Amino acid sequence: MSTTSINTTALRHEAANTPLTAVIGAVESGSWDRPSPCDGWTTRDVVAHIVDTQREFLAGRGLDVGERPDLDDPAAGWREHTARVAALLTDTELVATPYEGYFGPTTLGSTFEQFYIWDLLVHRWDIAQGAGIPVNYTDAELDRIEAGADSFGDSLYMDSVCKPGVEAGSGDRQARVLARLGRRGE
Repeated sequence: MSTTSINTTALRHEAANTPLTAVIGAVESGSWDRPSPCDGWTTRDVVAHIVDTQREFLAGRGLDVGERPDLDDPAAGWREHTARVAALLTDTELVATPYEGYFGPTTLGSTFEQFYIWDLLVHRWDIAQGAGIPVNYTDAELDRIEAGADSFGDSLYMDSVCKPGVEAGSGDRQARVLARLGRRGE
């Protein structure tokens, strides 16, 4: 595998992963089993979801993602997992690999950006909410979340993606974007 150049997928992953890793690292040990905004999921379950879906996607394309990290310590498990993913995403040839995706012909990198990096952004808020940590998205992050939601079309509201939108309680852009994803963000 070539790892000599950085690509947009690797850069976007790092940009979304850095604040998520900071939130995960700030969760107090007693907060991991608190409910998250995702129905039926604890804060720990949200981390497990991100780990498992990324592993499934990458392993399903024949990539070695190693053993699933132990999530008894979710912060340590997350750091182990995301380091492996980041290393894979530095391979420019890998992220350019074409395949037939859910929405038609695409590349591994495009799919990773559209779904899995988007998940890092959205679930950062879910993890923070479960742990009582405030999250304030940047305008660029809100742009990415909205663009991702737009790209899903009606699939955004499929089972296990997002709940139907709710009314935003404030005029704040972050609250409006989260409300579109079925989350109350005020």
